[in-house]
Amino acid sequence: MKLKFEEAISVPESERRSVADSIDYRTIKVEPQYLGAKIEGDVVTLDFVKKMMDDFKNQKCLHKRYAFQIVLQMREMLQALPSLVDINVPDGSLLTVCGDVHGQFYDLINIFELNGLPSEENPYLFNGDFVDRGSFSVEVILTLFAFKCMCPSAIYLARGNHESKSMNKIYGFEGEVRSKLSETFVELFAEVFCYLPLAHVINQKVFVVHGGLFSVDGVKLSDIRAIDRFCEPPEEGLMCELLWSDPQPYPGRGPSKRGVGLSFGADVTRRFLQDNNLDLVVRSHEVKDEGYEIEHDGKLITVFSAPNYCDQMGNKGAFIRFEAPDLKPNIVTFSAVPHPDVKPMAYANNFLRMFQ
Repeated sequence: MKLKFEEAISVPESERRSVADSIDYRTIKVEPQYLGAKIEGDVVTLDFVKKMMDDFKNQKCLHKRYAFQIVLQMREMLQALPSLVDINVPDGSLLTVCGDVHGQFYDLINIFELNGLPSEENPYLFNGDFVDRGSFSVEVILTLFAFKCMCPSAIYLARGNHESKSMNKIYGFEGEVRSKLSETFVELFAEVFCYLPLAHVINQKVFVVHGGLFSVDGVKLSDIRAIDRFCEPPEEGLMCELLWSDPQPYPGRGPSKRGVGLSFGADVTRRFLQDNNLDLVVRSHEVKDEGYEIEHDGKLITVFSAPNYCDQMGNKGAFIRFEAPDLKPNIVTFSAVPHPDVKPMAYANNFLRMFQ
């Protein structure tokens, strides 16, 4: 009931003042003793991103001035994007799709070591759930955002169900941001997460979404493009289902094991693909022992990129390389790498942490 009451009195987006309007990062002084990564002027360079990642590996923080600069630049860039983004991969070129990373920064760095850094020639799509649970979520999100600022076509980012206030409050990101950055950043990230696109289509053939499909048949790509995404995720409807739904092994639809979204069968996947002249659904959202699972007669692949999830699941991570024009999925699996002794959920709600 509380949620519905809050929705009833919420201020329309057009009348809401953005926290970004009150931030002028250029006025923030960088102390002489700060020896970390610096952005010279307005341009985020590869040298800066590499230096920042090295600092993060050594558990050093990025100066708030540069963190503000990255997140504000990202806000402007994302705001201009549609809710469904079309990605064009030229013949002979590759696109790598990654699933949930969940604040596992050292495993993210390992992905880049295995598959190369994001660039115009080596683009990535990260399919939501960048943050929460893992205790290096600030490092993950600033790294992904910095690559996007450096070269918008080097990296595509989709919203996951964890890019939301309610999840960040419980599962650690909010506490981590407060600890490593400031309260202002808590509000700023919440706003920028509302600007993330909800889905991508690769070469008009592969539909990539964090969660899954819908409670009704006949949903067209144009319906997804028309979603007004600039809000916290609702509890029902197309946007909710994109972020929360899961496949099931039997036909039809059923209730979600999560209590949000739904479960959908191979027949639902097949009809959605036929209705939109697509070949494949790629989604994330669920931990898988091998880092991936192929279901629904080969028409749906789950990819999950957080190995040994929460330091206890023992699963592999995976990413998928698609090469144009055939876009045949080439799945690469990998194992977890060591990280500093900071436990998952280290910044989470204290009550919740008692049960970890």
